[in-house]
Amino acid sequence: MARILSIDYGKKRTGIAVTDPLQLIAGGLATVSTSELFDWLKAYLAKEVVERIVIGEPRQPNGQPSENLERVQQFVNRWRKAVPEVPIEFYDERFTSVLAHQAMIDGGLKKKARQDKALVDEISATIILEDYLRSRKL
Repeated sequence: MARILSIDYGKKRTGIAVTDPLQLIAGGLATVSTSELFDWLKAYLAKEVVERIVIGEPRQPNGQPSENLERVQQFVNRWRKAVPEVPIEFYDERFTSVLAHQAMIDGGLKKKARQDKALVDEISATIILEDYLRSRKL
């Protein structure tokens, strides 16, 4: 089997998580500068077999689009044109940042470590991927 990769797309930074080849376990992979994301992903796909990419769909708690949705859609459109053999799909990312912060607290991270936005983005991508995997089993 191939891996599934998830993206928590941000204006400045993007968190990335990936499954193991059996698609059982999701784990944080990296946080990259959003301006470098496209090239980073292409380099990663040159080394690893990825079945699909799941990207967080930014929405407000009431379901309305967030301000970041347009940027995410532009990235998705660019990806679909450039790399059609690796499908990319949206997945609801509401509350992932809150859950990431809570996971950091529950994990015993000190306040200074919890302020590391790159770590929050990577954990958020992992939460998106875990939720996606869980939804496929239902």
